[in-house]
Amino acid sequence: MSDVYAQPTAATEPATKDDLAQYTTLRLGGPAGKIVTATTAEEIVSRVREAPEPVLLLAGGSNVVIGDGGFPGTVVLVRSRGLRVLAEDEQTVTIRVEAGEPWDDLVAATVQRGWSGLECLSGIPGSTGATPIQNVGAYGQEVAETIVGVRAYDRSTATTGHLAAVDCGFAYRGSIFKYSERWVVLSVDFRLARSPLSGPVRYAELARALGVEVGDRVPLTQARSTVLGLRAGKGMVLDPADPDTRSVGSFFTNPVLDGAAYEVLRQRAVDIGEPPAWPGAGDQVKVSAAWLIDKAGFGKGYPGPQGVAISSKHTLALTNPTGAASAEALLTLAREIRDGVQARFAVTLHPEPVLVNCAL
Repeated sequence: MSDVYAQPTAATEPATKDDLAQYTTLRLGGPAGKIVTATTAEEIVSRVREAPEPVLLLAGGSNVVIGDGGFPGTVVLVRSRGLRVLAEDEQTVTIRVEAGEPWDDLVAATVQRGWSGLECLSGIPGSTGATPIQNVGAYGQEVAETIVGVRAYDRSTATTGHLAAVDCGFAYRGSIFKYSERWVVLSVDFRLARSPLSGPVRYAELARALGVEVGDRVPLTQARSTVLGLRAGKGMVLDPADPDTRSVGSFFTNPVLDGAAYEVLRQRAVDIGEPPAWPGAGDQVKVSAAWLIDKAGFGKGYPGPQGVAISSKHTLALTNPTGAASAEALLTLAREIRDGVQARFAVTLHPEPVLVNCAL
C-alpha cells in the first residue's frame, strides 16, 4: 500500500489512458489493470474490499517507483479530504486529518493557525496518509513526534480501528505500515503545540539559513519559508518548470551502521576525510548517503541511460528530466550507484521509495 493524493502530471502524455506514469512525480510506470477513485474513508475501505487481489493505493506518487509493466490489479486513487479538531486546551490542539489531504496544504494551515510541530516538514510532496507509512522527516522533525494515532483498515481482519502511536512501530523512515499489504491508512491524528514559534531548531543547515543557533526557536512563518527555500534550492519542491523535481526526492535512505561497520567506513575514507555522521541508539551511527554517493564518484548531474540522471542540485535525487525514460533505466542508474558505494565504502544503500512491480 503506497502513498496518497494522486494528481496527474501535466508534461508528457501517457502511453495509455491507464498509464500510471501520469500519477507519479517520476513520470514512470506502465498501465494499471483498473483504476478507481475514493473520496472518503468509507469509499477507500469499500474499494479495497470490492477489488480482487492485488490492490495498490496511490496518491501523488511522490514516493513510489512503478515498473514498466505497470500494476496488473486495481489501483485506488485516494481523494479524501478534511481536517477537524478533536481536542484542544491552552497548550495543545489535537487534529484528525483525512488520508488524502495534501501534506503541504496541511503544514501551511497549521502554520497559519499558530500550531507548532510540522513547520520543518514544509514542501514535502504527497499526502497526509503517506506520512506515517515511512515516518516522514526532514530538517530535524519527524511526524512520529506529533502523531498520536492512526485510523486504519486492517485487511487481515476486515475491520477498521485506531492504532495509538506506540503501536505504529515508528522507526527511521519506517513503521508497521511500510511494505505491508495489511494496513490501509484512512486518517492521522496529530497533537500540536499552540505557539507562534517553531520547535527548537535541530538541524545545523536550517539554523545557519535562519541565522540562529541550534536549539533556538523562530516564528513559524519564518521556519516554513526558510525550509521551502532550502528544499527548492535542492530541487525538492515540485515545480513543473524544473526537470530536477521529476524525482521521488531522496532515493536512498541514510545508512545506519553499527560501530564496527562505521570503523570500516572510516578506514576506507581515510584519504578523503571524516564521513559526516550522527550518533544513534547504542553504538549505531547514521551516515550521510549523499556524501557516500558523491565521494564514490557519482556527483550532481551524473548521467544514466535514456536521459535519467542524478539531480543537478542534490546527489540523493534520481531524476527523469524528459519524462520519456523507462523505470528500468532509472533502476539501472540506482544499481550503479548502490554497487559503486558498496565497492568503495563497504556500505549498502537502500531505496527510500516503495518499488512496485520492479526491484533494485
